[in-house]
Amino acid sequence: MNFKALAIAVVAGFSALLMPNAVPAQGIIVPIICDVRPCRPRPLPRPIPMPNVLPVKSIQLDTKISGQVATTRVEQVFRNDTPYTLEGTYFFPIPETASIVEFAIWENGKRLSGEVRSREEARRIYDEIVRRQKDPGLLEYAGKDLFQASIFPIPPNSDKKLELVYTQILKADSGTVSYRYPLGTGRNLWQRQIGSEDGVRAQNVPQQFGTVSGKIEIVGKEALRNIYSPSHKIDIVNKGEKSASVSFETSNNDSDFQLYYGLSNDDFGMTLLTHREPGKDGYFLLMLSPKDEVAERELVNKDIVFVLDTSGSMADEGKMDKARSALLFGIRSLRDGDHFNVISFAGEEHLMERDLINADASGRKRGEEFVKALRPTGGTNINDSLTAAMKQFGKNDRPKMLVFMTDGLPTVGETNIDRINANLQKTKTTDVRIFPFGVGYDVNTALLDKLGSENAGISDYIQPKEDLEIKVSSFFAKVSSPVLSDLELDLGDLQTELMYPRKLTDLFKGMQLTIIGRYKNTNDLKNATIALRGKSGRESRSFSYSNLAFSAREDDNDFLPRLWASRRVGWLIEQIRLNGETKELRDEIVDLGTRYGIVTPYTSYLATDGTFANAAPTDSRQMTELRNRAAKSMSAQSGAGAVRQSVQQNAMRENSVVIDGADKKDEDRIFVRNSVQNQFVANKNFIQQSNVWVDAEFKPELKQTEVNLKFASEEYFAVLNRERELARYFSLGEEVVVVWKNKVYRVTR
Repeated sequence: MNFKALAIAVVAGFSALLMPNAVPAQGIIVPIICDVRPCRPRPLPRPIPMPNVLPVKSIQLDTKISGQVATTRVEQVFRNDTPYTLEGTYFFPIPETASIVEFAIWENGKRLSGEVRSREEARRIYDEIVRRQKDPGLLEYAGKDLFQASIFPIPPNSDKKLELVYTQILKADSGTVSYRYPLGTGRNLWQRQIGSEDGVRAQNVPQQFGTVSGKIEIVGKEALRNIYSPSHKIDIVNKGEKSASVSFETSNNDSDFQLYYGLSNDDFGMTLLTHREPGKDGYFLLMLSPKDEVAERELVNKDIVFVLDTSGSMADEGKMDKARSALLFGIRSLRDGDHFNVISFAGEEHLMERDLINADASGRKRGEEFVKALRPTGGTNINDSLTAAMKQFGKNDRPKMLVFMTDGLPTVGETNIDRINANLQKTKTTDVRIFPFGVGYDVNTALLDKLGSENAGISDYIQPKEDLEIKVSSFFAKVSSPVLSDLELDLGDLQTELMYPRKLTDLFKGMQLTIIGRYKNTNDLKNATIALRGKSGRESRSFSYSNLAFSAREDDNDFLPRLWASRRVGWLIEQIRLNGETKELRDEIVDLGTRYGIVTPYTSYLATDGTFANAAPTDSRQMTELRNRAAKSMSAQSGAGAVRQSVQQNAMRENSVVIDGADKKDEDRIFVRNSVQNQFVANKNFIQQSNVWVDAEFKPELKQTEVNLKFASEEYFAVLNRERELARYFSLGEEVVVVWKNKVYRVTR
C-alpha cells in the first residue's frame, strides 16, 4: 500500500493549538521535507521553494441528512503543479460529533482504502509540522477532532483525488437544525519564497480554490421550513413537506458552507438564530414561512392595479415588448377571486376599466386584450397615473398592491417629485403596498425609492443588460398568493432595538420573511415566547412560539452581526438619499462600513485600493474630498450611478446572505471580498497596512493595554493557550494587531 491514514482526536494536553470553538477546516495537503523526520527518501532534486500547501482544484460535496444524522461524502482534488514527485501530509479537522466512515485515495485509476493508526503518533507529526514550518495559517487547523493521513507519491504536474466519508449528529436549537461544511478555513496558509539574505522570506498568499459544488438531500421527521444559507446562493427543490434537495456551485466563494432549516408542522413555521458576545448586545434572525401545502381556502384574495409607462422611450431596445410579456404573465397568474385593473400612461392615463374587475376567465381575457393593444407614444405623466391608480382602491380587508413600471422621468403634468408624492398621499385613503420598477437609467430613483419605502413596498430596477420580462415575472409569481396580511410581531419580554425590515410585509405562499435585529436583555431568556398576528381576509389569526432561547452568550452564528450591519447601512443610506445627509448618519455608515467590511458610498473606494486605514481620515483636505465624493454620489437622482446606488441600497435592506461580494457584479456588491489587503475573520475585519494585519476596531487614541508578542515564541504559544480564540486571528500572518477583551495584542516578527 502506498499510503497510510491516521484518524486522531486532539490530545488533551496540546496547548497552543487547542480551541474549544474552532471551526473545522477544509482539507489540505502539506508537502513534507523528508530530512526532518523519518520518512521515505526525498525526491532529488526537490522543488525550491517547497510549496506550503497544494492548491485545491475542485471539491464535490454530497450529503444525506436523515432526521439530524448527516452523512457527508467529500471528493477533493488537489494539484501538484511542480515538476517533482512529492510526499504530503493530509489534514482534515472534522466536527466534534463526527466519526470517519471511510477514507480513500485514487492512484493510477485505482481506489485504495486507508488504515487507522494511533492518534498519539498523528498528533506528534502534526505538532512537529506546525512548530517546524512556523506557518500561522496552520493555527486554523486545530480542532477537537482532526483526521490526518500520509500520502505518497504525489506525481509531478498531476492531480491527486481523495475521498472522505464521515457521519455526524447535527445540532438542533429551538427546532432549528444547522449543518456546516468547512471551506473558508485554511485560506491564510503561507507560501515560502527564496529572496532575502537569511535565505527565506514569507509572503501571505491565500490558498487557491477551484470549483466547489455541493448537493444536500434532507429528509425530516417533521415538515421542513425556512431552508436558509447565509454563506452561499442555494437552489432548493422541495419534494413534499418533509423532503428537499439543496444544491450550490461556486468558483470564487471559499466561505464555509452553512445551512439551516426548521422542523415544524405548524401553519406558519418559525426559525430562530442568535449570536451574542459576552458584555455586548445580542443579534437575532427570525424566519417565518407558511406551510407549502396551503389550501385554496386559506389563500387571501387581493386587489391589484398594474400601471405601465407607454411613453415613446419604451419603444427603445424592445422594452415595450418585454414589459407587455411581463404584464401578461402577471394577469395570467391572478386567481379567480382577485380584483384588478390596468392603467397605461404617457401624456395622460388610460384605464382598462373604470373600476376594478373580477380576475375570472373573462376578466383575465379582457386584461390580455388591453395589454396586447398597448403601443409606446408620447411623454411621461407619472403624477396623474399614480393618483388615478390610488382611486381604484376601496376600504376593504383585502391586501392591496400597486405595481408601477416606468422607464423615464416625469415630463408631462406635475414634474416636482415632492408634489407628486404629496398628491399621492392625499389620494391614498387605504393601505396600499406600492412596488415601483425602474427600467433603464433615465428614471428618478429618489421618486421610485420614496414610493416604495413609504408605502410598505420596495423599488427595483432593471438595468440595460437585465431582462425586464424575467425580473418582473418573477416578482408576480412571488406575490400571487397572499396568505397572511397586516402582520404584527409581539416579542414579549425580549428587549429589542433596530429591527429590519422596519415594517413587516405580507406573507405569501412559498415566501420566507426574514427579520433581523438586536436584543439587550442582561439575563438569559431560556423560555421566551413570541406571538405572530395577522389577517387572513377578514379573519384575524394568531400564532404562538414558545421555549425560545435568547442567551446572554451564544458563540454560534457569528455571521449575524455583519448581516445586521448590512441592513442597518441600507436603511441609513436610504434616509440620507431621501432626507439629506447629517454628520451622525454619515459617521455611523463609515463606522459600520469599516468595522464589517461593507461597501458604501463613503467607503466604496476602500474596496478597490485596500486602504481601509483611510476610512475615517483625520486630514481635513482628505475628509473634504471624501465627503464631496460621497455627497455627489448620494445626491444623484437619475443616471447609471443613481440606479446602481438604489440597487445596492435595496440589496442591503433585503440582504439575508453574507457573501463577500465575489459572486456579485462590482457595482452591486455589498461586502468587501477577502483579498490580499482585506480579511474578514470570525466577525472581525482586518486590513493590511505595511504588511501588518490590523483589526478595524483598533484605535490608537483609546490607548488600550497592549500585549506585545514575538511570532512563534514560547510566550506567543502560551498566550494562545490562555486565550484560545486568538488563534483564528493570529493565523492571518506573522504580524497582526487585534483587539480582544479590551486589550491590544500586537504580534511582530
